[in-house]
Amino acid sequence: MALPNAAADEFGRGRDAPTVYPDNAREHASAVSWGAIVAGAAAAAALSLIMLMLGIGLGLSSVSPWAHHGISAATVGVSAILWITFSQIVASGMGGYLAGRLRTRWLAVHTDEVYFRDTAHGFLAWAVASLATAALLTSVIGSIVSGGIQAAASVAGGVATAAAAAAGSGMAKSDDDGGPMGYFVDSLFRKDVNAAAAASAPAGSGAMSGHAAEPAIAGSEVARIFMNAIRSGPLPADDLRYVGQVVAQRTGLVQEAAEKRVSDTYARVQAKLRDAEAAAKDAAEKGRKASAYATLWLFISLLIGAFCASLAATYGGRRRDA
Repeated sequence: MALPNAAADEFGRGRDAPTVYPDNAREHASAVSWGAIVAGAAAAAALSLIMLMLGIGLGLSSVSPWAHHGISAATVGVSAILWITFSQIVASGMGGYLAGRLRTRWLAVHTDEVYFRDTAHGFLAWAVASLATAALLTSVIGSIVSGGIQAAASVAGGVATAAAAAAGSGMAKSDDDGGPMGYFVDSLFRKDVNAAAAASAPAGSGAMSGHAAEPAIAGSEVARIFMNAIRSGPLPADDLRYVGQVVAQRTGLVQEAAEKRVSDTYARVQAKLRDAEAAAKDAAEKGRKASAYATLWLFISLLIGAFCASLAATYGGRRRDA
């Protein structure tokens, strides 16, 4: 009669059967060990956040708002790319290794199938960790992507119009506070100091108050004329002649010289506006390129992380089955 817990050897003597672990006895166990995947993903996500915080701290400690202090912007960009890639390699490798080492052992499974399952476990651990990290850092990733899209749309859709409106509104409201338009308008009414002193004469208080209020009114009117013409293009002939008359009356210049001064001043205003538009375009283009580069390098670093997680999972799986 056979013993229930023993096996007979070739001499008929009974011996204890080898210990069989529960996971070894499950020949038809599931091919996916979600517990191991979640454990590896949690470790990868936590390590990613820790290394991200470390990278931010090191980066902030190496930059300075003062000129010729700290590292350059190009160095910061290259360092950030290298650190993100290194963080992905370390975090994803650790998560993949844990997913492969902690997974269930499969019996009666071909070696190639075990290799594939370990690779899949590492990839799934990386995917879950990436989704968890993206959920925690969605505002940062969203700002990168949306910033690039908005910058590209601004460049393609006419950033010049927006820049012109912004610069024009700034000039329009600056005639009273010494801004750009106020400076250009004041330059129209400049007189020769000696001629003005010779032509000045005593006047009553009423005349003085009238003359004091008149320049402010004329300057505001000229500023409005300039702003209207800037939006439409060249200065109309009627406006040029009228502003020339105002300048001639205020400065004592002849009409032709006054109109030439008006044309030259208006050309300076347009040149300043074009410079503002060019600066706005350049800033938008730099923002678009920076967002595009950041997105591409983020994609590359994530791809490297997926590869490292899958490779580390196969190593962890071999150690598990050893």
